[in-house]
Amino acid sequence: MTGKRWTVRPPGSNWGDFGDDDQLGRLNLLTPKKVRQGVAEVREGRTFCLSLPLDYPGGNALNPRRLPPVIRPTVRNGRPNFNYAQDIEELGYTDVVCDDSVHLYSQYSTQWDSLAHAGSLFDADGDGEPEIVYYNGYRAHEHIVGPEPAAALGPDDLPGPSRAEALGIETMAAKAIQGRGVLLDLRHHYGDDYQLIGFDQLRTALDEDGVVVEEGDMLCLHTGFADSVLGMNRTPDPHRIHNSHCVLDGRDRTLLDWITESGIAALIADNYAVEAVHPRDDDRKPCAAEPLHEHCLFKLGLPLGELWHLTRLADWLRANNRSRFLLTAPPLRLPGAVGSPVTPVATV
Repeated sequence: MTGKRWTVRPPGSNWGDFGDDDQLGRLNLLTPKKVRQGVAEVREGRTFCLSLPLDYPGGNALNPRRLPPVIRPTVRNGRPNFNYAQDIEELGYTDVVCDDSVHLYSQYSTQWDSLAHAGSLFDADGDGEPEIVYYNGYRAHEHIVGPEPAAALGPDDLPGPSRAEALGIETMAAKAIQGRGVLLDLRHHYGDDYQLIGFDQLRTALDEDGVVVEEGDMLCLHTGFADSVLGMNRTPDPHRIHNSHCVLDGRDRTLLDWITESGIAALIADNYAVEAVHPRDDDRKPCAAEPLHEHCLFKLGLPLGELWHLTRLADWLRANNRSRFLLTAPPLRLPGAVGSPVTPVATV
């Protein structure tokens, strides 16, 4: 896989800056120096698990297309392989075995978006006809392969297999994501009410807390959303879950420019999608429903982390007048997937 796949790159993108065949995007900025900077933040040796239990939020009120994981036993000799005593086979063994399988929606709970998660209709060939493309010009059907979305499915039908031959989550796993995390506590400044956070609000919170973000840092935004979800005990209130806590305003061009200029290697939040999903405005030209996803995943190759559980870490950092920590967060090394559950660990 060599050579350019585009003749025109999107305005404000960095396509080609890390190489014609790059699949890591801004994760290239997670250099050995950034790992050492992260390790230098470890003073107490205390660790924080930044994942929700993977059966949260519960139900499908947050996203009707994503369902909680289902765990079932494997099958052994025609029997459920769970609490399976091998003396059933009259072999004289005393072993008892439990072995299970999981049907898991990869982006149901605490997760990473890979760069194959969001693309755009964009005229990368410069011929006046937009095509479906992803970061660095990787193409639908050639690199991001799956069944045709227009194919009608019955209520009991499952779509055919899909696979990201490029930009899959395994590229992030092989990178072994580790470096310096920086946390900004938006909840402390703006509370639990629903609020759009643009550049001005972000800059105010950064300045008031003295938080400094440098190139290659992984920025974590604490809004309290995941903490509220945890308190709903797997039965989220649909109105509350969609109308509370801070979300970034992806329509704020100055905020998007700041993300570009900041040089962050990843953007992470404890809410559902990092940004607000805006309704279509018929008076506007064609535009993205999730402009921050378009800007980060499609243009910059900047991975997004969603539904991370940051509250305990945020409280500890504030109590200790700190904002930086060692962050270790590789996704599952599952070739072809476009997202992955993750159990991130912050070490202070």
